[in-house]
Amino acid sequence: MGGETIIPPTFTSEEEYSVDQDFSHPSLSSLNPTLLRDYLRMKAEDGKNESDRLFLEEFDKMGPQSSSPDFEAYHKRRQKVYKEVLQSYDQLRVRSMSLNEAKYKVLSYFPGIWIENVGGKKFSDYDVPKTTSLLLIGPKGCGKSSLVNKISRVFEDDNFAPERAQISYNPSVGDGTYYLQGYMIPRGSASFCLYDSRGLADGTSENINVIQNWMNNGVRHGEPVIRKSDDSSLRRRMKFKPRELGWKFCRPQMVNFVIFVVDAVSVLKSIEGHGVEDLLCLQMINEVFKHPCLSFKDDKPVVVITHGDLLSIADCVRARVYLGELLGIPPAKQIFDIPENHDPVTELTIVDMLRYSLEHADRNLPYKNWVMENV
Repeated sequence: MGGETIIPPTFTSEEEYSVDQDFSHPSLSSLNPTLLRDYLRMKAEDGKNESDRLFLEEFDKMGPQSSSPDFEAYHKRRQKVYKEVLQSYDQLRVRSMSLNEAKYKVLSYFPGIWIENVGGKKFSDYDVPKTTSLLLIGPKGCGKSSLVNKISRVFEDDNFAPERAQISYNPSVGDGTYYLQGYMIPRGSASFCLYDSRGLADGTSENINVIQNWMNNGVRHGEPVIRKSDDSSLRRRMKFKPRELGWKFCRPQMVNFVIFVVDAVSVLKSIEGHGVEDLLCLQMINEVFKHPCLSFKDDKPVVVITHGDLLSIADCVRARVYLGELLGIPPAKQIFDIPENHDPVTELTIVDMLRYSLEHADRNLPYKNWVMENV
């Protein structure tokens, strides 16, 4: 922006090592699923888990073997993607000087403003909501609630306002958020609302059942997220607290787009094969992300990686490229690195992610019933 010149990034010795490590053997070193392969192969051979077998096959097919004639082209293509993602950090630093301009565009947003009038359709032909609803989903402890607070802080004029979403100090104790919580952004506005949700369960089918209900029937502020696998005491406690039944009187809000939150540290652990648990979590993320109920026509959810402040830039790039290939989305354009930092670059990344989400929400608004009847 503004005619600035972007200087192509140069690799440090650490980054050169990361590129070589990630791309020298696409089917093994970059994914490094050895532990998962052994674990899933035992289960798949027993014929007890079809999803494990399919995930194993998908990992096996990610990239040609080194003996393949396509290997060199594949290697160069992935190096190009790696450099593109790495360069995006430099571009953000330059563009952060125009942060206020970017923030103004999001603050000026109202539902339907980015509708594309194609096919002879106009604004009045669409079923435009009063408030655009963005649903945050992701594994337990991935940083969804912290992300809500970071987003809210970007658009708050009051530097002394308390954090809005309750965060878990120790994610290993409990599941953190147990109720759907809506947060208008900015506070007091009606333009768009973030819905924080309970961390995903270990079982894919249970997650899909809950998410399908939200996508088909809408989300309601304060609604308890109850699973069949929850023990009876927790279910009773969540269901029958008198002061927490107000959600039943809230009007359901249809979800307009999905923000999928993933812990970058967990992704990196799975890349380096540190444990089966992280690899199985990645399997669950892969299966949930690719379920059709989360997509709007051809548009898949936007992905946010968190906790990147605990990693080097090179490792964050590796995590984004890895997720991009696994989930089938462009890592430089649809996967946003939002660490626990308070600086213009992080704020601009948040603004870019929200604009991406809101534009795609508007682009996929349904037609009004009378329009459909006349088609």
